[in-house]
Amino acid sequence: MEEVKLSKKELNKVFWRSFALQGSESYTDMQGMGYSYSILPALKKIYATDDEKYYESLYRNTEFFNTTPHVSTFIMGMSLALEEENAKTDDFQTETISSIKAALMGPVAGIGDSFYWGTFRVIAAGIGLSLAAQGNLLGPILYFLIYTILHFLGRYGCLRIGYKMGANAIEKAFNNDYLGSFSTSASIVGLMSIGAMTSSLVNFTIPAVFETKGGEINVQQMLDDIFPGLLSLGLTFFVYFLLKKNVKVLWIILAIFIFSILGVYIGLLG
Repeated sequence: MEEVKLSKKELNKVFWRSFALQGSESYTDMQGMGYSYSILPALKKIYATDDEKYYESLYRNTEFFNTTPHVSTFIMGMSLALEEENAKTDDFQTETISSIKAALMGPVAGIGDSFYWGTFRVIAAGIGLSLAAQGNLLGPILYFLIYTILHFLGRYGCLRIGYKMGANAIEKAFNNDYLGSFSTSASIVGLMSIGAMTSSLVNFTIPAVFETKGGEINVQQMLDDIFPGLLSLGLTFFVYFLLKKNVKVLWIILAIFIFSILGVYIGLLG
């Protein structure tokens, strides 16, 4: 059969449709219907002359699928490259397509969650919150723009890379440690952003001053001389400890809210 190659037009349609990946989720197939809807224009071109394989591909791509939406297009691109192989090869094992999708869902979700939820969102929030805390309207705008632009670039780039590299993508990425290097770099930037946010946004001070015969003891000044920002850092790690203990975020927020009011009322906090 004549080889069919997808053009930029079909790939762009897949890209835009991929935003509807979670538009029809179910407990049995999760994102399966959204996945099939996303790649439908490409499948129509690949199997334009073979209705039987076309309908088989539609059914095959409604199978269970669940991964981070931001990078789901990487698997879509790879699947489409394999669908092209199936279209031009009579004895192609279609189970390979389903197997690769199933094998990649977990690892790709781990990478996507780490980058977009654990790194990019933190960086965007750090920039946005620092401006918003000063009453600058650019705060929420920059947060939206930074995260959205990174999302769009990642989603489009993953589609192109997955389609171009095909089934060899993961093997090449791991052999050259591209994912490891990128993950390490992203983690470093994310941790730097968290540190900067803690220093600039967490404000925890004790204004208590004790009178003595020789003068006075300023508790906050004494702590700052030992370790500037020690209380803010301690509060941050305490909240992190509670989260690791599976304490609900709502209870932590309420506890901080009540402690802050009582602390200011009795003069313990500033």
